[in-house]
Amino acid sequence: MNILSRRCTCALMTSLLLFGCGGGGGGGSGAGLAAVGNPMGQAGSGGQSNADQRSGGQGGSDSATGGGTPTSDGTAGNPNGGAAPVPASAALVAKLGKPSRVLVGLGATSIDDMKGQDIHADIVERYLVGVGPGSWPTWNSPDGAYVTFTAQAAQAYDAVPMFTLYQMTANGEGNLSGISDETFMVKYWGQVRLMYQRIAELGKPALVNVEPDFWGFAASQAPGRDLTKMAAAVSGQAECSTLPDTVAGLGQCFVQMGRKVAPKALIGFPPAFWNGTPLEVAAMMRAAGANQADFIVAQTSDRDAGCREAASPPPECQNGSAPFYWDASNKTSPNFHDSQKQYSDYRTALGNGLPILWWQTPMGVPSDTPGGTNQHYRDNHVDYMLTNTQEYGDMHTFGIVFSAGAGSQTSISTDGGQFARLSAQYLARGGAALK
Repeated sequence: MNILSRRCTCALMTSLLLFGCGGGGGGGSGAGLAAVGNPMGQAGSGGQSNADQRSGGQGGSDSATGGGTPTSDGTAGNPNGGAAPVPASAALVAKLGKPSRVLVGLGATSIDDMKGQDIHADIVERYLVGVGPGSWPTWNSPDGAYVTFTAQAAQAYDAVPMFTLYQMTANGEGNLSGISDETFMVKYWGQVRLMYQRIAELGKPALVNVEPDFWGFAASQAPGRDLTKMAAAVSGQAECSTLPDTVAGLGQCFVQMGRKVAPKALIGFPPAFWNGTPLEVAAMMRAAGANQADFIVAQTSDRDAGCREAASPPPECQNGSAPFYWDASNKTSPNFHDSQKQYSDYRTALGNGLPILWWQTPMGVPSDTPGGTNQHYRDNHVDYMLTNTQEYGDMHTFGIVFSAGAGSQTSISTDGGQFARLSAQYLARGGAALK
């Protein structure tokens, strides 16, 4: 029997609770920042792989097409000449049919809860987990309708749907034995194709976050951390028949299949910095085709800092090394400027000037008192990132998605109205400019 990871199990349970089975609805980081997203919690990481994700998405508008490659300086070239080049972040936001500013999104949150607080998210994110029986294609009828229902719900609320594909944990977190198993991978790729087909049927753009955690596990298990030397079943897929049967080819197949099946899908890869420096990780991800995607997924932190500070933290917060609470003055580590530099360095080394989407950003409320209680742990990411958003716009960010990474974390239902208030103030100021 397949063993799902904690992140995957919680995603499955919450999605089913919000949407049922037949119809539509609805990285933690610790000290140092050198290993954001490390599921094993080594020093400088933040933690076990993220948990929990849940309900229905929304869609953008206009006729967007994936694959518009920006130039190395982060601008989209003008094929007709004349006009000044458009920043890659602005070009991507235009494809999504959204206002030209840094977008703000939510995951792990029902649209009804957003409506209840008059929150207007630009992006609504949902997880797609599992392979085979009980996996996301079976959650609604016909197969794969979960993508359709959640995207339509998001579109009805004037938001862009985002899907985090998290299928690689189907055999257990960090167990990559399935990637060279033809039987498993036929099912795996069939579901990837189904996701793209359902997105294509929408006729509008959607964001796809490709397999968080997997790239870090693959790099740690590949010979010499070389993704071109780790076997994976790829070329049996019609869309990818010319690609190598390696993890590098697997990454390239995500992009190639998406371009062919769902041209309006916009694809992003999340690097795992617990396998090396930003430059080393960029070299690994280039081999997997991440530079040919549409954006970079920056894994902010999947846990409130206070959860790890608690005297008796829940299991999902029993990793990483202190200090956990980021310094908003940016004088001591960990802090926000360190995190920004890490991704700026990665973006430069990756090449192609891709814009950045910050993802699974924790939602705790600032406090001078360490720790907290269940669903009320302290954190300062929302406060800092929604009041200093231009810092992120200046580093080619096009969006920030906030969400609780586990059921014990703070959410819009337990934050005392913090997100509703700060996001409304952010929008009232006109938003951060795209650079």
